[in-house]
Amino acid sequence: MPYEYTPPKYAQVIAELQRRIENGEYPPGSLMPSEHQLSGEFGIARPTVVRALRVLRQEGWIETQQGKGSFVRGRPALAEVTSARRGAAELDRDESREAGELVSVGVAVPPPRIAALLGLPGGQEVLCRRRLIRLDGEPSEIVTWWFPRDLAEGTSLADDSPLPGGVRAHLARRKGVRVDHVVEQVTAHHPAPHEVKLLGITRTAPVLALYASARDASGSALFALDVAMPGTLHELEDAYPVG
Repeated sequence: MPYEYTPPKYAQVIAELQRRIENGEYPPGSLMPSEHQLSGEFGIARPTVVRALRVLRQEGWIETQQGKGSFVRGRPALAEVTSARRGAAELDRDESREAGELVSVGVAVPPPRIAALLGLPGGQEVLCRRRLIRLDGEPSEIVTWWFPRDLAEGTSLADDSPLPGGVRAHLARRKGVRVDHVVEQVTAHHPAPHEVKLLGITRTAPVLALYASARDASGSALFALDVAMPGTLHELEDAYPVG
C-alpha cells in the first residue's frame, strides 16, 4: 500500500485560507473571519486556528490590528516571502493563547549541546522551562527553554503558569534584553525517555530536533531552546528567492 501523506490540520487551514485570498474570496483589505468562526467552519480547536493565522501573519498574507481582528494583505511577492523560522517564531509564542501545559520548571544542568550553544562550562546549572504543546488535543511537540540564572532572575520565567506575550517581549520588559538574531540547528535522533513519555511515541520513533540560540548584536548567546517533534507529524519547509 503506497504511503499517503496527510498534512497537519493547521497546514490544511493555511492552504485553504491562502487559496481564498488568491482567488479573491478574501480580497485585500477585507476582514478575515474570527478565530471562533474559523474554528467552527473547519471543525478544529481554536489553538489550531491561532497557529494557522500566526503563520499567515508571519509570511505577510494578513495583518492583525489589536481589538479589530485580522485583515487581508494579499499574496506576498516572492521577494517578500520569508518562511517562518521555528526558532524566531518560538520567541513570540504566547503560552496563554495556545493549547499546552507546563510540565516542568526548575534549575537543571543542560545537555552538552545546549551548554555549548550557551557558551557555558559543563555542569553549570541553568533555568529549564519545558512545555508540552498539543494540537487538537494530541501531543505535538515539546519546547524546552534554557536560561542562564542571572538572566532569569527578576523575571516570571520560573513561574509555573503560562507566560503571556512570549519570551522575547517578556525579557525586553523585565531585563531590557534585545535579541538581535537566532542561530538554528536541526537534527534527528531517537527519543529521550521524557520524549517517549510526553509525546506517546515508541523508543525507536524518529524525532526531529531543532536547537536554537538567541543572540545579541555581538553574537553572544542570551538563552537557548530546543523543540522535539515526532517525525511522523512534522516536516520542515522553507521558501526563498534566488537571484
